[in-house]
Amino acid sequence: MGDPEVLLEVYEVIRNRIEERPEGSYVAELTEDDDTKPAINKICEKIIEESGELILAAKDGDREGVVYESTDLIFHVLVLLAYLGIEIGEVFDEFERRRK
Repeated sequence: MGDPEVLLEVYEVIRNRIEERPEGSYVAELTEDDDTKPAINKICEKIIEESGELILAAKDGDREGVVYESTDLIFHVLVLLAYLGIEIGEVFDEFERRRK
């Protein structure tokens, strides 16, 4: 099984890309307002898209597709959290609170 620490690493990379905005960065582009859409709309639309793809993969019994689309969905949720300034630790804390 993979190391769950990778979520923290990916989150930090996302935060860094939002802050430093390197040219050619997908995250930097996604989290920047443009002439047609505010960044929050672009991020939320990606979450909707990835959710739908995950649901279809699950419905089709596509195990690899579920893993792939889950990764895409989680990635975009991490982008949303970072964009909104929500630390991933806050989500972990909520999981711990609910576990009790």
